[in-house]
Amino acid sequence: MMFGLFLLFQAAVATAVPTAVPSDWSKLPDLRLTTTPDYAAIMTKFVHDEIAAGRCAAPAPVDGKTSVKVDMVVLVSSANGEAVKIVPKAINCPTVEQFAAGVVQKATRGNIAGPPPATDSWYHVGVTLTWGP
Repeated sequence: MMFGLFLLFQAAVATAVPTAVPSDWSKLPDLRLTTTPDYAAIMTKFVHDEIAAGRCAAPAPVDGKTSVKVDMVVLVSSANGEAVKIVPKAINCPTVEQFAAGVVQKATRGNIAGPPPATDSWYHVGVTLTWGP
């Protein structure tokens, strides 16, 4: 009896394991949204403030403007077409990485274009924030 319960537990655990994050993001299709929410002002202020507070290193400005890009992969569920996992690429600023992932999570709710994929599938999305004179 105990062995049977153990096998049932193992089966439940095996089905709960998330799909592995792909190692080569360059081959992933871009995530398309039905509408593109405008979170740029909120995100830019947050990133600027994190850099100003010294929690993140500032990239070298180009033509007086500073840009920060956060690439992410998004796992879209075949069951309902919703984002079920978002993984940001490390940019040596965890607060910005997690903030960007949260914004993408919010932006994707009920907003991913097209029907759900045939199987759970990974997509790429990037957020670039630029500020300066």
